Amino acid sequence: MPSTYSKSKSLLLFCALAVGSSAAWSAAVENSKPRNRLAAKVKPQPEPKAEAAPEAEDLSPLSEEQLALAPQVHAGEANCEFKSKVHVTPHPEHPGRFRLQFGRMVYNMAPQPTTTGAVRLEDSKAGVVWLQIPAKSMLMNAKIGQRLVDGCQHAEQVAMADIKDPQAHGGIGITPTEVQDAPPPKPVAKKKR
Repeated sequence: MPSTYSKSKSLLLFCALAVGSSAAWSAAVENSKPRNRLAAKVKPQPEPKAEAAPEAEDLSPLSEEQLALAPQVHAGEANCEFKSKVHVTPHPEHPGRFRLQFGRMVYNMAPQPTTTGAVRLEDSKAGVVWLQIPAKSMLMNAKIGQRLVDGCQHAEQVAMADIKDPQAHGGIGITPTEVQDAPPPKPVAKKKR
């Protein structure tokens, strides 16, 4: 039978270990807390989502009208607002089509005829449209009706702006295609009540 002295010694040793480990645990928890109030409010950022795999390109045949528009497209780099850049390059395997790169996104564009004289490239699957007029170009997301980037100028557009004053010609430098002459509208007679 153990003596009371050895029991009290064992109990004292147990209490000392318990108090020591409790103090160590408190210190570890206290050290893990941020000391700065702003750091305490910062929430961990979620993992960035992987980019979706690019959709298959639309390789439907282009009409003769679309192919005729291709030489009007300013290929190369365009400097845009907020120091952004857009790169337009002819598609290496499909004449008349273009690849447009903005940031990390690459769009497969096809020329579309317009009645205003503006050059329009469209990626119908992505819903993205590149509009080019003599003064500038812009990239739009047609699905949500929002400009992605504006004020883009290719070297040819910068040179054209230096040569011509678009306002002197009554507009922004595009000439609408001629519309067939239609008879003037007939006046509407008011009905008496």
